[in-house]
Amino acid sequence: MGTHERSKAAFHWLFGDQVGPHFLRPDTQIVMIESRGVFRRRRFHRAKAHLLLSAMRHRAAELGDRVRYIQAETYRDGLNQAVGDAPVTVHHPTSHAALRFVQGLEQVEVLPPRGFLVQPDAFRLWADSAGHLRMEDFYRHVRRAHDLLMDGEQPAGGKWNLDTDNREAPPKDAAALPVPAPYRPREDAIDHKVRADLDRWERRGEVAFVGRDGPRLFPADRAEARRALRAFVRKRLPTFGRWEDAVLAEDWAMSHSLLSASLNLGLLDPAECVEAAENAYRAGEAPLNSVEGYVRQVAGWREYMWNLYWYLGPRYRESNALGHHAPLPGWFAHLDADAVQARCLSTTLAQVRDRGWVHHIPRLMILGNHALQRGWDPAAVTDWFHRCFVDGYDWVMLTNVIGMSQYADGGRITTKPYVSGGAYINGMSDLCGLCAYRPTERVGERACPYTAGYWEFMHRHRERLARNHRTARAVKQLDRLGDLDDVLRDARRRDPDAAP
Repeated sequence: MGTHERSKAAFHWLFGDQVGPHFLRPDTQIVMIESRGVFRRRRFHRAKAHLLLSAMRHRAAELGDRVRYIQAETYRDGLNQAVGDAPVTVHHPTSHAALRFVQGLEQVEVLPPRGFLVQPDAFRLWADSAGHLRMEDFYRHVRRAHDLLMDGEQPAGGKWNLDTDNREAPPKDAAALPVPAPYRPREDAIDHKVRADLDRWERRGEVAFVGRDGPRLFPADRAEARRALRAFVRKRLPTFGRWEDAVLAEDWAMSHSLLSASLNLGLLDPAECVEAAENAYRAGEAPLNSVEGYVRQVAGWREYMWNLYWYLGPRYRESNALGHHAPLPGWFAHLDADAVQARCLSTTLAQVRDRGWVHHIPRLMILGNHALQRGWDPAAVTDWFHRCFVDGYDWVMLTNVIGMSQYADGGRITTKPYVSGGAYINGMSDLCGLCAYRPTERVGERACPYTAGYWEFMHRHRERLARNHRTARAVKQLDRLGDLDDVLRDARRRDPDAAP
């Protein structure tokens, strides 16, 4: 990886997403750099900026005299202030840009990554030997290699994947799931100082954000993260699998763990999360479908995305197999949920605005689905997800959005586009009942933008999709739609900047 061979660097640098104990090195002075330039370059969600700074400052407070905490315009300036030209170690950063930067600093030795179960070199060996990229095969490989949910050589319960048991629609006429509320951290003096600093920087015009910075919802230190993990496993994991893919307008958290931000900040290690879930299953405290679903998210999909990011390389972000180039409209870019009539999209956009987080189904089947149907530029959509989610980092969003959500790689890591009409959203949520549009209608004033958008998308890419066995049947249905010309006419007349 182009690292420098040094053995006794006196300083060890922690990036803002390396604030857990597994990123420390013994007998070294710690360096942390708070770069104002990061917030100047991109318009991040305000709650994301708050959480990141709060986590960094909480970690610095814990380390006390052991840390040199520098506030600077750039990382280069901060490093110079902290250590001059003294040798420094740092664990492998989580983005291509950050890795190039630290590798270009002669004084820096880059250590192996932490915070993941599988190292990129090990993944490359697996991928090259497998001859294809398929998450299910990788997931089974990780389960075997780490003895996760295994009974000897066989998966616990006899099946590797219980996804078919985890697709239950939400309970009818219920505003929220019958589960305890998620763990909620308490803000402290550090949070108040972070909020005051962000307010001051905004007033001066030094930075600009999107979204709202309400009371902090996600852990900012190790103790909070561990309490959040214990609360999830004890109170919410038992019902996680059952409604894993369900959506309720008034229940933003459902039974989800809300631990992705803690994992991606380095406050939790994935091994402790999946081990806690497996222990609950072994103790009879959580059903296998819930535990397997959670293990698949953490040890399967998260590890797959992390390793694909490095395996596919920096140019993967340029993928645009569908030729989508439309810019993001202003209402979407600025999280203007009030401009949107479609209830599913308005509700989801408001949740992103207010919390910087929604779970995977609104991300994929409401936000990503709409962007895919409208033909928005996949690189711009990726950047939006990176900036607007508290758990969003380049390594997370690049393969998730380019490869899965926007199908911009043409199927390199998924077998079909994740696109659907309003019927799917109606079946898995309570969002359609009070909507101005009807999920069954394709044309007219009450036409669901997702249903109409689905068929317009299928027509636009019919030649490619007809060759895919998972979408060929839908393409054949195009010829049976008596109102297809009307659907396409409405699509041509649509203002591309207008909210649905």
